[in-house]
Amino acid sequence: MLVAMAGLPGSGKSTVAEELARELGCALLSVDPIEAAMWRAGVDRAQPTGLAAYVVAEAVAREQLVLGNAAIIDAVNDVEPARQQWVALAAELGVPLAFVEVVCSDADEHRRRLAERQRGIDGFPEPTWESVLERSEAFRAWQGERLRVDSMRPLGDNVAVVREHLAQLAGDRHRASERRNPRRSRGFVGGPNWT
Repeated sequence: MLVAMAGLPGSGKSTVAEELARELGCALLSVDPIEAAMWRAGVDRAQPTGLAAYVVAEAVAREQLVLGNAAIIDAVNDVEPARQQWVALAAELGVPLAFVEVVCSDADEHRRRLAERQRGIDGFPEPTWESVLERSEAFRAWQGERLRVDSMRPLGDNVAVVREHLAQLAGDRHRASERRNPRRSRGFVGGPNWT
């Protein structure tokens, strides 16, 4: 399964993504550290390193998914082209996709978190509150299906809700597969055609 996190900087999405990856034991691909690594490697910041970081995350996610592992993408994913990237990857590989949007319903708390945030990503500047407000417009236009969790709730509760949602998606996919090919889902993978 591919899980694409979404949410404004400072909303708490990375915290949810990290705990979810820890509990599921799967790959976590975070776009900001990838972009910062490009800068440390000498790629000029004037280059489209933000876009490149999404492309690198996609390539690594593809490898994980091909190996049969789940992957979690930790990125803002505020614009449609970014979200379509994950839709296309999931469709290409035939894996389920879940978007999980993390919001912080208390604007004062969100602003405080952003101001106090120290992620330790070498060379990566933290965004301003004004830039976060500008990016919030893109989320209001998002019409696609996703699970929304509020980071004002306890982390454990949010992770449990996300895990339940992912289990539901996986179960729905399994049931659909059984309807298409009942013998395969019971373990009859090869052998002669018994029909």
